[in-house]
Amino acid sequence: MADCLTMMKYQGLGNDYLVLDPNKNAAHLHGKKIALMCQRGFGLGADGVLYGPVDINGKMGVHIYNSDGSESAISGNGVRIFAKYLMDHGYVKEQKFSIETLSGSIEVECLNSRATEFRVNMGKASFLSREIPVTGEVREVINEDFTFHQKEYKATCLTVGNPHCIIFMDQVNAEIARELGPYVENADEFPERMNLQICRRIDSGNLDIEIWERGSGYTKASGTGSCAAAAAAYRLGLVERRVNVNQPGGMIQIDIQEDGTLYMTGSVGYVADISIAESFFS
Repeated sequence: MADCLTMMKYQGLGNDYLVLDPNKNAAHLHGKKIALMCQRGFGLGADGVLYGPVDINGKMGVHIYNSDGSESAISGNGVRIFAKYLMDHGYVKEQKFSIETLSGSIEVECLNSRATEFRVNMGKASFLSREIPVTGEVREVINEDFTFHQKEYKATCLTVGNPHCIIFMDQVNAEIARELGPYVENADEFPERMNLQICRRIDSGNLDIEIWERGSGYTKASGTGSCAAAAAAYRLGLVERRVNVNQPGGMIQIDIQEDGTLYMTGSVGYVADISIAESFFS
């Protein structure tokens, strides 16, 4: 059999990632190879790649790559998936531990014996334009007028380690997210590109969202997107501190503490071990 690399596939509410463990494989990741590997039909098919565990600032961490090969500072589903991988493969024994990312240290707690449910401290949201970033004068970007694809929208922008644009609508569906997403992602106002969540308030404890992720396109679920939608809705006075964020892949629960800290609770699942020809990386 030809030399192979082994990757593990996991999913968090239909948001799927490949885990490439450098301790078990000798592979150098390149943007074009990641993009090809994530492309359904030509590669293995995934929303992204998790490369780890690796040393980040002297601690156990992970590099998160989008399906277009670009690197992401943080992914809520990605962190939960990587937490499960670390437990499944004996890297951690504790129920509570931390994972280093490019956006900082993320505290994770496993909530069940099968390691399928995780609660993650996602830190605090910032609506400040220079931190998101959004061009123009320094301000909090809340319910502001934007023009996307020659149409006016009221949008709230924030960062939870990565940038998000939240637009509330009377109805949300995949078609709207797919149509609007590329224009929001690449709008001139967003110098580092942008994630989009179109959002509908159901009641004070429930939201519906559809997601367009920068670097990945339309996705069934997003942990950071759920945090951003809940934080924006709470800031606008639309929901209470505990919010169920419903999306095509399932539901993620967000708890907003009094100090603004966001806790995300959601499930993850193991899918398969996959052997891939080493020549794929050459």
